Amino acid sequence: MEAYIYDAIRTVRGKGNKKGALMGITPTELAAQVLVALKDKHDLDTTLVEDVILGCVGQVMDQGANIAKTAAQHSGYGDHLCGVSLNRFCGSGLESVNQAAAYVKSGFRQLIVAGGVESMSRVKMGADGGGMFMDPAVAIPGNIVPQGISADLIATKYGYSREAVDAFAYESQMRASQAEAAGKFASRIAVKDINGIDVLTTDENIRPSTTAAGLSTLKPSFAMMGEMAGFDAVAIDKYPEVEAIDHVHHAGNSSAIVDGAAIALIGNQEIGEALGLKPRFKVRAAAIHGTDPTIMLVGPAPASRKALKQAGMEKTDIDLYEVNEAFAAVAMRFMDDLGVAHDKINVNGGAIAMGHPLGATGCMLTGTLMDELELRDLNTGLVTLCIGGGMGIATIIERV
Repeated sequence: MEAYIYDAIRTVRGKGNKKGALMGITPTELAAQVLVALKDKHDLDTTLVEDVILGCVGQVMDQGANIAKTAAQHSGYGDHLCGVSLNRFCGSGLESVNQAAAYVKSGFRQLIVAGGVESMSRVKMGADGGGMFMDPAVAIPGNIVPQGISADLIATKYGYSREAVDAFAYESQMRASQAEAAGKFASRIAVKDINGIDVLTTDENIRPSTTAAGLSTLKPSFAMMGEMAGFDAVAIDKYPEVEAIDHVHHAGNSSAIVDGAAIALIGNQEIGEALGLKPRFKVRAAAIHGTDPTIMLVGPAPASRKALKQAGMEKTDIDLYEVNEAFAAVAMRFMDDLGVAHDKINVNGGAIAMGHPLGATGCMLTGTLMDELELRDLNTGLVTLCIGGGMGIATIIERV
């Protein structure tokens, strides 16, 4: 049985700080607004939607108490609608899509809404605590370091200079700016306040005025952490071939902290026909892969290889890729490891320009990829993200 993606919708992304445009909008409201937009767009009979699966990393405070069910209740879809929240760190939004597809393929469900939400202005990264990074009994034996140190370790080990990662970041901003100007983000909706007035209509972090010279003036974000907290020594202990960590990442070449939500409508052929919906894509394959937790962010390439093998495809069979730009070196390493040219990857920019709302990003990338494949009259796409703690996730979609 096939699992079809009938549509995908996301909110605009607001800066994830106290000055961000979306700080006054709760994560429940962010998720509910994409649910309502989907319902209104298709005049959807919501009684046929069986479940809502939402990725959310910081499941505390405003995002606690099963935000998927909370948003489902707040959406007006009906009391019948169930909800489950999941956390695969940065891969949560794509994991939601994959789990929904697996339910549909198995025949256990006919129609599911899947995606994610993260309000990073209201629930700070790390607010949920956890033993992986805070319990010495776990972190020390595993040589576990913060993600920024891992990103700089990747850059050092594989030879990505400060100039190279800045050039990648500049290109991400330019591609996003050009896509914005061309009106390419067709599946994006504005976020409104309680009075129905637009609060934000564009991705707030895109900076068309970015220059390579400006990026070169930004101070490295993780140098002090690496030296003063001893994380550089932890990384070098695991990778002794690296004599010193070259701290090349900063706020301008790392993913922006933002707020946002995204969903996809996933179902089988029978339910689509009953609702009069035409499928846009089908989920061809989905894979995960674990990696060493010290250099934890190199998972996208091996996860993608597994997905390609599962689908019986080669990398050349993929028309376009979306690789989450958690840090510039992550996407650059993926391109080199898998051997894919930059002109097939993140053609409308990525998280460096638009931001990475943790639990929502994977679903956002899926919708972005769907839109661009249709615009270019292409057929196949692959979405992949690195994941904290040492994981990667990848999904292949094929146009119907």
